[in-house]
Amino acid sequence: MVDRVSTGTNRSLDAVQQPCVRDRLERMDLEATGSAAALVDSSRRIVVLTGAGVSTDSGIPDFRGPDGLWTRDPDAEKYSSIAYYLADPEIRRRAWQHRLTNPAWTATPNPGHDALVDLERSGRLELLVTQNIDGLHVRAGNDPSGVVEVHGTIRSARCVSCDWRGPMADVLDRVRAGEPDPSCEVCGGVVKSATVFFGESLDPEDLRRSFDAAARCDLLVCIGTSLQVYPVADMVPTALRSGARLIIVNAEVTPYDDAADVVVRGSISEVLPKLFA
Repeated sequence: MVDRVSTGTNRSLDAVQQPCVRDRLERMDLEATGSAAALVDSSRRIVVLTGAGVSTDSGIPDFRGPDGLWTRDPDAEKYSSIAYYLADPEIRRRAWQHRLTNPAWTATPNPGHDALVDLERSGRLELLVTQNIDGLHVRAGNDPSGVVEVHGTIRSARCVSCDWRGPMADVLDRVRAGEPDPSCEVCGGVVKSATVFFGESLDPEDLRRSFDAAARCDLLVCIGTSLQVYPVADMVPTALRSGARLIIVNAEVTPYDDAADVVVRGSISEVLPKLFA
């Protein structure tokens, strides 16, 4: 493995405000970004795993960060629990109101998303695996056939009884028209977003594609993800066992930082264009 480069993680506000310390951290950011770009340039089979941090610069908050959805409103986590959702009509009514105002409807791809489109066009992106449900990778221009949305998408709706699927926009129109908890028009069952709730299983085919790609790649780039949600986080040891290099671009420490060749702490929307240009 190449020498591991990290920008460090203990950046107190007082330290960053000191000019000499701030300048040193900026140099470390540039060094880490340069080392990561060199790894990207030398790789031919790249797999990318993205999390919520990729979309924060598009105005979509993460879930558990300082300004995350579940941090600000702990009850909101129940909207994504299949047990609560099926058992409590009030939870469903509140969930539908929350979906109406989801920032994903007005968000647009940021330069980080665009950089991943550039990587795909270079012919070296084997697979883009995302934990995000906002659909911004596809909106940015990535080929849908090369994107695995392991946690599903908010842009579609699904009936839990008959597995009917359709555009989320159509169901939201029914909510706006006065249906607080719209049921399936085919069988009368409970309708939810086509995302994977707590208590539901991930799609086996999505997992197979993701782990097969991780086992084949020569570089795994993890971007904006805490790498603490399993089984997807196990893509990292899968890739490492096969001899792949590892780049982590994330604002916070992850459990795999010590195993990475390079760790970059900069703004994702600023870093990715430098990596994949």
